[in-house]
Amino acid sequence: MCGIVGLHLRNPDLYPQLGALLSVMLGEMQDRGADSAGVAIYGNPTWSPAGQSCVSLIGISGSAQAAADAVGSALGHTVDASFVDETLLLRSAVAPQLVLDAARAVFPNAVAAGFGRDLAVLKGVGRPVELVQRWGLGAASGWQGVGHTRMATESAVTPSGSHPYAVGPEQCLVHNGSFSNHASVRRELIRAGVQFDSDNDSEVGARFVANQLAQGRDVETALKELCGAFDGFYTLVVSDHDSFAVVRDAIACKPAVIAETDDWVAIASEYRALAALPNVELARVWEPQPEVVYAWNR
Repeated sequence: MCGIVGLHLRNPDLYPQLGALLSVMLGEMQDRGADSAGVAIYGNPTWSPAGQSCVSLIGISGSAQAAADAVGSALGHTVDASFVDETLLLRSAVAPQLVLDAARAVFPNAVAAGFGRDLAVLKGVGRPVELVQRWGLGAASGWQGVGHTRMATESAVTPSGSHPYAVGPEQCLVHNGSFSNHASVRRELIRAGVQFDSDNDSEVGARFVANQLAQGRDVETALKELCGAFDGFYTLVVSDHDSFAVVRDAIACKPAVIAETDDWVAIASEYRALAALPNVELARVWEPQPEVVYAWNR
């Protein structure tokens, strides 16, 4: 059992409240998963300034400045860096893939938690309400965020095993449930040249979606392909720079609720995570149907 949350803001007046709203949502989902947690924030001007690429790394020791200097030397461009708790954020005004490649060359044993423009991914082990405080999430602004509280069932409790899985540029996936055939899908992806950072079944789903998107499919089509390729019980939220999508398995075993107003769209494992959103009493609220992909664009 895990908890998932997602919030897509349509009203720019609400952007300064993104982190505060997500903090409450994650806190409500803590009893669904208190092993670890993670968030992906789109559009925060401090963590991922406009016009710059941002790479989120886990497993880095030493100072942020030393890391910035080392990656900047490998990249041949200026790099700025800062720690948000255990996550190192590297920023530079070049293409995201170039920053990621340089970071991997310098820190081959680190885990890339996410990369892209306008995206910062934070992960940690511990109680979600405590992680939210350590990250300073309540003060974060942005236009979109997804989060996850984890109760580990398929792999070890580590920062790399926590969600979101952000394995493609500006892409994130959070998952409640389990894929029963993840090992066979993993082997197929490895044969296609895909590399993995963990033993988590959810990463297989994220890599599958990223592979579909890299072949030119849109998010909705990629999730339909996932429904055909994977067995198991799941609710998934997938986001990228400008979109936000939800899908459940054919039996819809794992709980999920969506709420929508003119100002925002939100998803959570349980309604209580949505109850504090502004004007939620005016929202259209429904349970997503099995294998129906619900998607919204910015």
